[in-house]
Amino acid sequence: MSTFDSLVYNGMPASDLGEQGWECPWSGPNGGQCVEAKQLADGRVAVRQSTDPAGPALIYTPQEIAAFVAGVKKGLADHLATG
Repeated sequence: MSTFDSLVYNGMPASDLGEQGWECPWSGPNGGQCVEAKQLADGRVAVRQSTDPAGPALIYTPQEIAAFVAGVKKGLADHLATG
């Protein structure tokens, strides 16, 4: 693990991770507000709110992302979209 990777922590300013590499895999018809994700060099995934790119980044392991995606595919998060 590099020194940079060891300085990456949950809740850090997303701007500290740089502006390159952020993607909007979950964007939709919501007025430009979406979740952005960035693959980090050590395999972890950073997530930020597109409307607050300097705000906090949540950092997840690949296993946590895989579990979340599997749960969504099984419908375990459907209640979050019903309003």
